[in-house]
Amino acid sequence: MKQIYLDHAATSPMHPQAAAVFAEALSEQYGNPSSIHRTGRDARRVLDEARRILAKSIQADDTEIVFTSGGTEADNLAIFGTAGAKQGRHIITSQAEHHAVLHACEELERQGYEVTYVPVDETGRVKPEDVKQALRDDTILVSVMLANNEIGTIQPIAEIGELLKGTNVTFHTDAVQAYGLLPIDVDELNVDLLSVSAHKVNGPKGIGFLYQRKNTPLKPLLYGGEQERKRRAGTENVPAIQAFASAVEIAQETMEDKWQAFNGFKEIFRDEFKVKKIVFKENGIDQLPHIFNVSLEGIDIESFLVNLDLSGISASSGSACTAGSIDPSHVLVAMYGQDAAELRNSIRFSFGIGLTDTDIRQAAEKTAQITKRLAQK
Repeated sequence: MKQIYLDHAATSPMHPQAAAVFAEALSEQYGNPSSIHRTGRDARRVLDEARRILAKSIQADDTEIVFTSGGTEADNLAIFGTAGAKQGRHIITSQAEHHAVLHACEELERQGYEVTYVPVDETGRVKPEDVKQALRDDTILVSVMLANNEIGTIQPIAEIGELLKGTNVTFHTDAVQAYGLLPIDVDELNVDLLSVSAHKVNGPKGIGFLYQRKNTPLKPLLYGGEQERKRRAGTENVPAIQAFASAVEIAQETMEDKWQAFNGFKEIFRDEFKVKKIVFKENGIDQLPHIFNVSLEGIDIESFLVNLDLSGISASSGSACTAGSIDPSHVLVAMYGQDAAELRNSIRFSFGIGLTDTDIRQAAEKTAQITKRLAQK
Protein backbone atom coordinates (compact mmCIF):
# COMPACT_ATOMS: atom_id res chain seq x y z
CA MET A 1 0.00 0.00 0.00
CA LYS A 2 1.38 3.37 -1.01
CA GLN A 3 1.68 5.84 1.83
CA ILE A 4 0.34 9.26 0.83
CA TYR A 5 2.29 11.83 2.80
CA LEU A 6 0.15 14.86 3.64
CA ASP A 7 2.18 16.35 6.49
CA HIS A 8 4.57 18.61 4.61
CA ALA A 9 3.98 21.47 7.06
CA ALA A 10 5.70 19.31 9.70
CA THR A 11 8.63 18.47 7.44
CA SER A 12 9.20 17.92 3.76
CA PRO A 13 11.35 15.38 1.92
CA MET A 14 14.54 16.68 0.39
CA HIS A 15 14.29 17.65 -3.25
CA PRO A 16 16.31 15.12 -5.29
CA GLN A 17 18.50 17.91 -6.68
CA ALA A 18 19.21 19.28 -3.20
CA ALA A 19 19.88 15.74 -1.94
CA ALA A 20 22.40 15.21 -4.74
CA VAL A 21 24.14 18.48 -3.85
CA PHE A 22 24.18 17.44 -0.20
CA ALA A 23 25.63 14.00 -0.94
CA GLU A 24 28.41 15.41 -3.09
CA ALA A 25 29.23 18.17 -0.63
CA LEU A 26 29.58 15.69 2.24
CA SER A 27 32.71 14.30 0.62
CA GLU A 28 33.88 17.33 -1.40
CA GLN A 29 33.34 20.24 1.01
CA TYR A 30 35.01 18.99 4.15
CA GLY A 31 37.14 22.07 4.73
CA ASN A 32 36.64 24.52 7.57
CA PRO A 33 35.59 27.85 6.02
CA SER A 34 37.58 29.68 8.69
CA SER A 35 40.86 28.05 7.59
CA ILE A 36 43.19 30.08 5.38
CA HIS A 37 44.50 27.19 3.24
CA ARG A 38 43.02 26.24 -0.13
CA THR A 39 40.66 23.58 1.25
CA GLY A 40 39.27 26.08 3.71
CA ARG A 41 39.01 28.78 1.06
CA ASP A 42 37.05 26.41 -1.19
CA ALA A 43 34.57 25.83 1.62
CA ARG A 44 34.39 29.58 2.23
CA ARG A 45 33.49 30.22 -1.42
CA VAL A 46 30.65 27.69 -1.19
CA LEU A 47 29.45 29.28 2.05
CA ASP A 48 29.56 32.80 0.61
CA GLU A 49 27.66 31.79 -2.53
CA ALA A 50 24.96 30.06 -0.48
CA ARG A 51 24.65 33.11 1.77
CA ARG A 52 24.22 35.30 -1.31
CA ILE A 53 21.43 33.05 -2.65
CA LEU A 54 19.59 33.00 0.67
CA ALA A 55 19.93 36.75 1.20
CA LYS A 56 18.58 37.42 -2.29
CA SER A 57 15.53 35.24 -1.57
CA ILE A 58 14.33 37.77 1.02
CA GLN A 59 15.84 40.90 -0.61
CA ALA A 60 18.47 41.24 2.13
CA ASP A 61 22.19 41.87 2.21
CA ASP A 62 24.59 38.92 2.52
CA THR A 63 25.95 40.25 5.82
CA GLU A 64 22.46 40.12 7.37
CA ILE A 65 22.20 36.31 7.22
CA VAL A 66 23.17 34.32 10.33
CA PHE A 67 23.24 30.55 9.84
CA THR A 68 21.60 28.51 12.63
CA SER A 69 20.70 24.88 13.26
CA GLY A 70 17.11 25.53 12.18
CA GLY A 71 13.99 27.53 12.90
CA THR A 72 13.93 26.88 16.64
CA GLU A 73 17.43 28.22 17.16
CA ALA A 74 16.69 31.18 14.88
CA ASP A 75 13.59 32.03 16.95
CA ASN A 76 15.51 31.60 20.20
CA LEU A 77 18.37 33.76 18.97
CA ALA A 78 15.91 36.47 17.97
CA ILE A 79 14.11 36.46 21.33
CA PHE A 80 16.87 35.80 23.85
CA GLY A 81 19.36 37.73 21.73
CA THR A 82 17.15 40.81 21.75
CA ALA A 83 16.41 40.49 25.47
CA GLY A 84 20.12 40.30 26.23
CA ALA A 85 21.04 43.26 24.04
CA LYS A 86 18.39 45.85 24.92
CA GLN A 87 17.19 47.73 27.96
CA GLY A 88 13.55 47.07 28.83
CA ARG A 89 11.58 44.11 30.16
CA HIS A 90 8.45 43.91 28.00
CA ILE A 91 7.78 41.71 24.96
CA ILE A 92 4.71 41.33 22.75
CA THR A 93 3.80 38.17 20.88
CA SER A 94 0.59 36.37 19.86
CA GLN A 95 -1.27 33.49 21.46
CA ALA A 96 -0.96 31.45 18.25
CA GLU A 97 2.82 31.47 17.79
CA HIS A 98 4.97 28.37 17.31
CA HIS A 99 6.22 26.88 20.57
CA ALA A 100 9.77 27.91 19.67
CA VAL A 101 8.56 31.46 20.32
CA LEU A 102 6.02 30.82 23.07
CA HIS A 103 8.28 28.67 25.22
CA ALA A 104 11.15 31.13 24.80
CA CYS A 105 8.86 33.93 25.98
CA GLU A 106 7.69 31.82 28.92
CA GLU A 107 11.32 31.31 29.94
CA LEU A 108 11.88 35.06 29.85
CA GLU A 109 8.83 35.50 32.08
CA ARG A 110 10.51 33.20 34.60
CA GLN A 111 13.49 35.56 34.41
CA GLY A 112 11.37 38.58 35.28
CA TYR A 113 10.29 39.85 31.88
CA GLU A 114 6.67 40.74 31.14
CA VAL A 115 5.08 39.27 28.01
CA THR A 116 1.80 40.39 26.45
CA TYR A 117 0.15 37.64 24.41
CA VAL A 118 -2.19 39.42 22.01
CA PRO A 119 -5.23 37.39 20.89
CA VAL A 120 -6.18 36.19 17.44
CA ASP A 121 -9.67 36.29 15.97
CA GLU A 122 -11.68 33.26 14.76
CA THR A 123 -9.64 33.19 11.56
CA GLY A 124 -6.38 33.03 13.49
CA ARG A 125 -5.41 36.57 12.55
CA VAL A 126 -3.69 39.11 14.79
CA LYS A 127 -5.13 42.61 14.71
CA PRO A 128 -2.44 45.28 14.29
CA GLU A 129 -4.38 47.61 16.57
CA ASP A 130 -4.05 45.06 19.40
CA VAL A 131 -0.30 45.16 18.97
CA LYS A 132 -0.37 48.95 18.98
CA GLN A 133 -2.43 49.06 22.18
CA ALA A 134 -0.05 46.62 23.88
CA LEU A 135 3.04 48.78 23.24
CA ARG A 136 4.70 50.31 26.27
CA ASP A 137 7.68 52.54 26.92
CA ASP A 138 9.71 49.50 27.99
CA THR A 139 8.69 47.24 25.06
CA ILE A 140 11.83 45.87 23.40
CA LEU A 141 10.45 43.22 21.02
CA VAL A 142 7.38 42.27 19.02
CA SER A 143 7.33 38.73 17.59
CA VAL A 144 4.48 37.70 15.27
CA MET A 145 4.77 34.85 12.78
CA LEU A 146 4.40 35.52 9.05
CA ALA A 147 1.96 32.64 8.55
CA ASN A 148 0.62 30.06 10.99
CA ASN A 149 1.97 26.53 10.78
CA GLU A 150 -1.28 24.86 11.85
CA ILE A 151 -3.98 26.76 9.97
CA GLY A 152 -1.96 28.65 7.35
CA THR A 153 -3.40 32.09 8.09
CA ILE A 154 -1.11 34.84 6.78
CA GLN A 155 -0.57 37.62 9.30
CA PRO A 156 -0.57 41.40 8.60
CA ILE A 157 3.18 41.68 9.16
CA ALA A 158 3.72 44.69 6.91
CA GLU A 159 0.99 46.59 8.78
CA ILE A 160 2.48 45.76 12.16
CA GLY A 161 5.93 46.67 10.87
CA GLU A 162 4.62 50.01 9.66
CA LEU A 163 3.20 50.94 13.05
CA LEU A 164 6.53 50.02 14.70
CA LYS A 165 8.51 52.26 12.35
CA GLY A 166 10.26 55.07 14.16
CA THR A 167 10.12 53.27 17.50
CA ASN A 168 12.97 51.55 19.31
CA VAL A 169 11.09 48.23 19.26
CA THR A 170 12.71 45.30 17.43
CA PHE A 171 10.27 43.43 15.16
CA HIS A 172 10.75 39.68 14.61
CA THR A 173 8.73 37.34 12.42
CA ASP A 174 8.90 33.56 12.30
CA ALA A 175 8.73 32.90 8.56
CA VAL A 176 9.49 29.17 8.78
CA GLN A 177 6.16 28.04 7.33
CA ALA A 178 5.77 30.84 4.80
CA TYR A 179 9.28 30.84 3.34
CA GLY A 180 9.41 29.35 -0.14
CA LEU A 181 5.68 29.86 -0.67
CA LEU A 182 5.32 33.61 -0.16
CA PRO A 183 7.51 36.24 -1.85
CA ILE A 184 9.39 37.91 0.98
CA ASP A 185 10.95 41.36 0.98
CA VAL A 186 12.22 42.30 4.44
CA ASP A 187 11.95 46.02 3.65
CA GLU A 188 8.33 45.74 2.55
CA LEU A 189 7.54 43.76 5.70
CA ASN A 190 9.45 46.27 7.87
CA VAL A 191 10.98 43.47 9.96
CA ASP A 192 14.30 43.54 11.81
CA LEU A 193 14.62 39.79 12.41
CA LEU A 194 13.23 36.87 10.39
CA SER A 195 13.56 33.11 11.02
CA VAL A 196 13.80 30.38 8.36
CA SER A 197 14.32 26.60 8.36
CA ALA A 198 15.57 24.48 5.44
CA HIS A 199 13.57 21.31 5.99
CA LYS A 200 10.28 23.07 5.26
CA VAL A 201 11.45 23.90 1.72
CA ASN A 202 12.81 20.46 0.74
CA GLY A 203 16.27 21.10 2.16
CA PRO A 204 18.09 19.14 4.89
CA LYS A 205 17.13 19.14 8.54
CA GLY A 206 19.39 20.86 11.04
CA ILE A 207 20.04 24.07 9.12
CA GLY A 208 18.30 27.44 8.93
CA PHE A 209 19.05 31.13 9.24
CA LEU A 210 18.11 34.27 11.07
CA TYR A 211 17.94 37.49 9.10
CA GLN A 212 19.28 40.35 11.22
CA ARG A 213 18.83 43.83 9.83
CA LYS A 214 21.96 45.96 10.01
CA ASN A 215 22.39 47.69 13.38
CA THR A 216 19.70 45.57 15.07
CA PRO A 217 20.99 44.74 18.59
CA LEU A 218 21.44 41.01 19.21
CA LYS A 219 23.42 39.18 21.88
CA PRO A 220 24.85 35.78 20.82
CA LEU A 221 23.55 32.59 22.42
CA LEU A 222 26.69 30.58 21.68
CA TYR A 223 30.28 31.46 22.53
CA GLY A 224 33.42 30.11 20.96
CA GLY A 225 34.91 31.07 17.62
CA GLU A 226 34.15 34.20 15.63
CA GLN A 227 32.00 32.59 12.93
CA GLU A 228 29.00 34.41 11.46
CA ARG A 229 30.55 37.79 12.27
CA LYS A 230 30.71 36.85 15.96
CA ARG A 231 26.94 36.30 16.07
CA ARG A 232 26.85 32.49 16.16
CA ALA A 233 29.94 30.53 17.20
CA GLY A 234 30.64 27.11 15.71
CA THR A 235 32.01 25.77 12.43
CA GLU A 236 29.37 26.20 9.73
CA ASN A 237 27.65 23.10 8.33
CA VAL A 238 28.80 23.72 4.76
CA PRO A 239 27.21 20.65 3.06
CA ALA A 240 23.81 21.37 4.63
CA ILE A 241 24.08 25.06 3.79
CA GLN A 242 24.93 24.30 0.16
CA ALA A 243 21.97 21.91 -0.11
CA PHE A 244 19.76 24.51 1.60
CA ALA A 245 20.67 27.08 -1.05
CA SER A 246 19.95 24.57 -3.81
CA ALA A 247 16.49 23.84 -2.36
CA VAL A 248 15.76 27.56 -2.03
CA GLU A 249 16.63 28.24 -5.67
CA ILE A 250 14.17 25.54 -6.71
CA ALA A 251 11.51 26.84 -4.32
CA GLN A 252 11.84 30.37 -5.70
CA GLU A 253 11.53 29.13 -9.30
CA THR A 254 8.47 26.95 -8.61
CA MET A 255 6.53 29.23 -6.23
CA GLU A 256 3.70 30.11 -8.64
CA ASP A 257 3.31 26.51 -9.80
CA LYS A 258 3.00 25.34 -6.20
CA TRP A 259 0.29 27.89 -5.43
CA GLN A 260 -1.77 26.65 -8.36
CA ALA A 261 -1.20 22.95 -7.65
CA PHE A 262 -1.83 23.12 -3.91
CA ASN A 263 -4.97 25.22 -4.22
CA GLY A 264 -6.16 22.63 -6.72
CA PHE A 265 -5.57 19.92 -4.11
CA LYS A 266 -7.79 21.80 -1.69
CA GLU A 267 -10.55 21.90 -4.29
CA ILE A 268 -10.34 18.12 -4.72
CA PHE A 269 -10.90 17.67 -0.98
CA ARG A 270 -13.76 20.17 -0.92
CA ASP A 271 -15.49 18.56 -3.89
CA GLU A 272 -15.20 15.06 -2.40
CA PHE A 273 -16.59 16.22 0.94
CA LYS A 274 -19.53 17.89 -0.78
CA VAL A 275 -20.30 14.86 -2.94
CA LYS A 276 -20.19 12.56 0.10
CA LYS A 277 -22.23 15.06 2.14
CA ILE A 278 -19.50 15.45 4.76
CA VAL A 279 -20.13 18.36 7.09
CA PHE A 280 -16.89 20.33 7.26
CA LYS A 281 -15.52 23.75 8.13
CA GLU A 282 -12.15 25.14 7.12
CA ASN A 283 -10.06 26.72 9.86
CA GLY A 284 -8.19 29.90 8.97
CA ILE A 285 -8.39 32.53 6.24
CA ASP A 286 -6.03 34.16 3.70
CA GLN A 287 -3.97 31.01 3.91
CA LEU A 288 -0.79 29.54 2.61
CA PRO A 289 -1.76 27.26 -0.29
CA HIS A 290 -0.30 24.04 1.14
CA ILE A 291 -2.21 23.96 4.44
CA PHE A 292 -5.77 22.60 4.57
CA ASN A 293 -6.95 22.54 8.18
CA VAL A 294 -10.50 21.29 8.37
CA SER A 295 -13.01 20.50 11.10
CA LEU A 296 -15.02 17.33 10.35
CA GLU A 297 -18.27 16.91 12.23
CA GLY A 298 -18.68 13.76 14.30
CA ILE A 299 -15.08 12.58 14.53
CA ASP A 300 -12.50 12.40 17.30
CA ILE A 301 -9.09 13.39 16.07
CA GLU A 302 -7.04 10.68 17.77
CA SER A 303 -8.97 7.70 16.39
CA PHE A 304 -9.33 9.54 13.09
CA LEU A 305 -5.57 9.93 12.66
CA VAL A 306 -5.01 6.26 13.49
CA ASN A 307 -7.57 5.23 10.88
CA LEU A 308 -6.00 7.50 8.30
CA ASP A 309 -2.57 6.03 8.99
CA LEU A 310 -3.92 2.47 8.65
CA SER A 311 -5.38 3.55 5.31
CA GLY A 312 -1.99 4.81 4.10
CA ILE A 313 -2.45 8.54 4.73
CA SER A 314 -0.02 10.57 6.85
CA ALA A 315 -1.66 13.69 8.28
CA SER A 316 -1.53 15.67 11.50
CA SER A 317 -3.66 17.39 14.11
CA GLY A 318 -1.35 20.40 14.01
CA SER A 319 2.18 21.06 15.14
CA ALA A 320 4.48 18.06 14.88
CA CYS A 321 6.50 19.50 17.74
CA THR A 322 3.72 18.38 20.12
CA ALA A 323 3.23 14.96 18.53
CA GLY A 324 2.01 12.39 21.03
CA SER A 325 0.33 15.00 23.20
CA ILE A 326 -3.41 14.77 23.82
CA ASP A 327 -3.62 18.44 24.65
CA PRO A 328 -5.73 20.46 22.19
CA SER A 329 -4.04 22.73 19.70
CA HIS A 330 -3.14 26.02 21.37
CA VAL A 331 -3.82 27.73 18.05
CA LEU A 332 -7.42 26.44 17.90
CA VAL A 333 -7.89 27.28 21.59
CA ALA A 334 -6.80 30.85 20.85
CA MET A 335 -9.26 31.01 17.93
CA TYR A 336 -12.33 29.29 19.38
CA GLY A 337 -11.94 28.95 23.15
CA GLN A 338 -11.44 25.99 25.48
CA ASP A 339 -14.73 24.19 24.83
CA ALA A 340 -15.04 24.38 21.04
CA ALA A 341 -15.78 21.23 19.06
CA GLU A 342 -13.00 22.17 16.63
CA LEU A 343 -10.44 21.26 19.30
CA ARG A 344 -11.38 17.56 18.97
CA ASN A 345 -12.31 17.23 15.31
CA SER A 346 -9.83 19.31 13.31
CA ILE A 347 -7.15 17.81 11.09
CA ARG A 348 -4.36 19.39 9.07
CA PHE A 349 -3.55 18.11 5.61
CA SER A 350 -0.48 19.79 4.14
CA PHE A 351 0.88 19.37 0.64
CA GLY A 352 4.28 19.32 -0.97
CA ILE A 353 6.70 17.76 -3.41
CA GLY A 354 5.79 14.55 -5.25
CA LEU A 355 2.01 14.68 -4.82
CA THR A 356 -0.37 14.29 -7.77
CA ASP A 357 -4.06 14.91 -8.31
CA THR A 358 -4.52 11.13 -8.21
CA ASP A 359 -2.88 10.93 -4.78
CA ILE A 360 -5.05 13.70 -3.42
CA ARG A 361 -8.24 12.28 -4.90
CA GLN A 362 -7.48 8.92 -3.30
CA ALA A 363 -6.70 10.57 0.03
CA ALA A 364 -9.90 12.64 -0.11
CA GLU A 365 -12.00 9.56 -0.87
CA LYS A 366 -10.50 7.60 2.02
CA THR A 367 -10.90 10.59 4.35
CA ALA A 368 -14.57 10.88 3.45
CA GLN A 369 -15.11 7.13 3.97
CA ILE A 370 -13.43 7.17 7.39
CA THR A 371 -15.34 10.28 8.42
CA LYS A 372 -18.70 8.72 7.58
CA ARG A 373 -17.82 5.50 9.38
CA LEU A 374 -16.56 7.18 12.55
CA ALA A 375 -19.36 9.75 12.64
CA GLN A 376 -21.94 6.95 12.70
CA LYS A 377 -20.49 5.34 15.86
